[in-house]
Amino acid sequence: MAGQTLLLGQTLQFTDDPFHAPLEEAARHVRRGGVLVEAGRIADLGEAEALRSAHPQAEVVDHGDLLLSAGFVDAHVHYPQTGMIASWGKRLIDWLNSYTFPEEGRFGDPAYAAEIAARYFDLMLAHGTTSCCSFTTVHPESVDAFFTEALRRNLRVVAGKTCMDRNAPEFLRDTPQSAYDQSKALAEKWHGQGRLSYAITPRFSPTSTPDQLAALGALWGERPDLLMQTHLSEQTDEIEWVMGLFPERRDYLDTYEHFGLLREGGLYGHAIHLTDREKDRLKETDAALIHCPTSNTFIGSGIFDMDGLTQAGHRVGLATDTGGGSSFSMLRTMAAAYEIGQLNGAPLHAAQLWWLATQGSARALRMEDRIGNLAIGAEADIIAVDLASTPAIAQRSARAEDFWETLFPTIMMGDDRAIRATYVAGRPVA
Repeated sequence: MAGQTLLLGQTLQFTDDPFHAPLEEAARHVRRGGVLVEAGRIADLGEAEALRSAHPQAEVVDHGDLLLSAGFVDAHVHYPQTGMIASWGKRLIDWLNSYTFPEEGRFGDPAYAAEIAARYFDLMLAHGTTSCCSFTTVHPESVDAFFTEALRRNLRVVAGKTCMDRNAPEFLRDTPQSAYDQSKALAEKWHGQGRLSYAITPRFSPTSTPDQLAALGALWGERPDLLMQTHLSEQTDEIEWVMGLFPERRDYLDTYEHFGLLREGGLYGHAIHLTDREKDRLKETDAALIHCPTSNTFIGSGIFDMDGLTQAGHRVGLATDTGGGSSFSMLRTMAAAYEIGQLNGAPLHAAQLWWLATQGSARALRMEDRIGNLAIGAEADIIAVDLASTPAIAQRSARAEDFWETLFPTIMMGDDRAIRATYVAGRPVA
């Protein structure tokens, strides 16, 4: 049939959650496999020769020994921080004031916002990430720039206007009413356009008054089809600050819960220093926790309890947290998650790491039926990964005794050189 493309290579498909199912039941690796793409979606997958026989008219693109995988899904980024990533030496609050807020002040300029949006997507795609969920700035122009560029590239992304009406420079503040009005208008403008989704976005409790949190909670009540993203319990001094600002609330999570900002569809970045009550409520509401390991180490935030939270059944995604995180690469992010797991006495298997960066993050965004896996009917966001991309990786993978041992050196030492091709909705883009 015309319009079909058959991608050949090694293939990796997840059939279950490797945190809760035996490895042999959770993933399927085919040494010589293929993925049939038609009209931007995966139409078939399996053994290469069987697919060749079944679809003789398909255009064949043979990636040899490269691994075909779903593109990575980065569940928590700040695209406006692209230009100031890897800024030295501050804890969270000082880091925001010294680096982040001055840079975000530039995003009221539509041309500058468009320039950084294009640069961010170039970097994202070069590292094999095909979907992300991004904070923007207080400026509607920053949202328009991000979504305009994403729509042009046909990307599956989520974003929302970052809302702040206190404890930020005057040039980055809105009001409860303008946060509500602008967020509502931007959601109506962009949500559902192409592959775009809108997320209501209070930055975090310290930069929103109770009135603003209430206004955004009311908007989420009116638009339950939207996601909501924010930050939670990233650092201990942040938590002390929150409790000083909201002394009547039980804990940090309650500053969201009280105002209607806790339920399914909520995305809570970091979630390191959680109380038992917070863990219980997050689990009860089936909210998503987003692990940002390179950020947590770079800014000195703490150790996320991946083992305890996944075993308790929490919905967990993985993210670079650009630019608090120090890399655009989900490979580097997986490596950091492994290292943090080791520090916590629970190292993650290669299958669990790759799942977190693909299907797990897609599940956090409630898009696991569309992205994050090689599955029939899924959108064809696919990467071709070189598992011997550098001499150091090649010599280690050559000694491997199984597929996961072959993959692990790329997780630990890989970078954008490992990403040999990137497909967005079936079309090659890098």
